[in-house]
Amino acid sequence: MAWRQSEFGVKKRLENARLLFAQECKFLRPVKAFADLPPTKLPEIAFAGRSNVGKSSLLNALTNRNRLARVSNTPGRTRDINLFDLGGHLTLADLPGYGFARVARAMSDEWQRLISAYLQGRPQLRRVCLLIDARHGANENDQLMMKLLDAAAASFVIVLTKIDKLKPRELEEAVNAAKAHALKHVAAHPDVIATSAETKTGMEELRAHLADLAETRYKARRH
Repeated sequence: MAWRQSEFGVKKRLENARLLFAQECKFLRPVKAFADLPPTKLPEIAFAGRSNVGKSSLLNALTNRNRLARVSNTPGRTRDINLFDLGGHLTLADLPGYGFARVARAMSDEWQRLISAYLQGRPQLRRVCLLIDARHGANENDQLMMKLLDAAAASFVIVLTKIDKLKPRELEEAVNAAKAHALKHVAAHPDVIATSAETKTGMEELRAHLADLAETRYKARRH
């Protein structure tokens, strides 16, 4: 009976997450400066990662949309914080990519100031999804971002992307390496979520992880 109750609890959690991310997801606005961020009261989830890591593709897959976030083959294209409202239950924030060498240094510094101000001055921020390309692992810029998240006391979870490009043994090694990085950072969540926007692998788990942060508010509004 206990096993059945546990299984039911898991299924209910996944179903709640599915329903949450099936809600209408609306683009709110691009934000170029921290002072322009709207004072929303909803729990907020941010998505960060180096340029071309697959943030836009993951956001589209997560919300079951094709064009919620613009997908580009040009690294460094996202230069603003793009905000989305998920059914009035969560705000999703797509942060500018980092670490692209061809971007002018002045612009790169501007992005860093924006991200630092955002992480330290956004009290409704509940979790940062730090996207890392599973094929390459965490590079120097990713590790610097982890330190920035620690310094801002911004809780983050490592989300591996593009795992469909890896063989099973390679994926196991990528997950273990990501877990080792997480253990070194006080702001890191112990979970590592392995995903593919192409095959939708890991999306159910990621939705459930994020829905837990809005679950009370979401359930209350459903009844």
